[in-house]
Amino acid sequence: MSTPILVTGGTGNIGRRTVALLRAAGSEIRILSRQSRTAEQGIEYAEGDTVKGTGLDAALDGVETVLHLAGGAKGDDVAARNLVAAAQRAGTRHLVLISVVGAGSMPIGYFRMKADAEHAFETSGIPFTVLRVAQLHDFALPMVKALSKMRIAPRGLRFESVGVDEVAARLTELTLGAPAGRVVDLAGPQVREIGDMVRAFDEARGRTHRLLPIRLPGAIGRAYRAGGNLADETAARGKETWEEFLVHRDVVSSAAR
Repeated sequence: MSTPILVTGGTGNIGRRTVALLRAAGSEIRILSRQSRTAEQGIEYAEGDTVKGTGLDAALDGVETVLHLAGGAKGDDVAARNLVAAAQRAGTRHLVLISVVGAGSMPIGYFRMKADAEHAFETSGIPFTVLRVAQLHDFALPMVKALSKMRIAPRGLRFESVGVDEVAARLTELTLGAPAGRVVDLAGPQVREIGDMVRAFDEARGRTHRLLPIRLPGAIGRAYRAGGNLADETAARGKETWEEFLVHRDVVSSAAR
């Protein structure tokens, strides 16, 4: 009987899809959740919190591989350190972390926390795999909607958003494979100016309007204009474009709601 794979963030946008793929590959899954949940076929739940450090020893009991997807606006660095400490106590053999492209270069708290989380995994003494991923199409959409409503577009702000299913497929491959260290980044097929993304969103809804270009100030603006949030030429590239995502998400009807 195989040991379960512990997945943090297993009920989130990426997590649900990755768990489904891991189950399809025959893996038993244990999902760490802040709330108690009823077990499903091949999926059990362990109550705990990575930021508070609660429930981790029980969740890791009998686990050899951990896929750490849980994250938020605050506490990702603390969560990673807590999880690593528990994994060391449990004798875990493989830690897998999803991080963000630009974690080592963007002067923004979220990116710095992700870099600290990477460091915790890399210095844990446990074999690890770290995958940096570009912003998801799903995460770019609310910002694009807001900019469309305000009719503005920050100059030099570029993204290479990627499809969530492609991220889940890569994470599944890495989780089922041998520890690989820091692997090549995963980004979308296109580097797009935010203004172009807004215009594509408007066109998908059958609307067009003029966007006022604005300048992002300070160190953050300079970092975005320098492409600090973008992957380099070695990155793996997904196939789903921004326009294809908009069609799949049916933004015409969703924007009307």
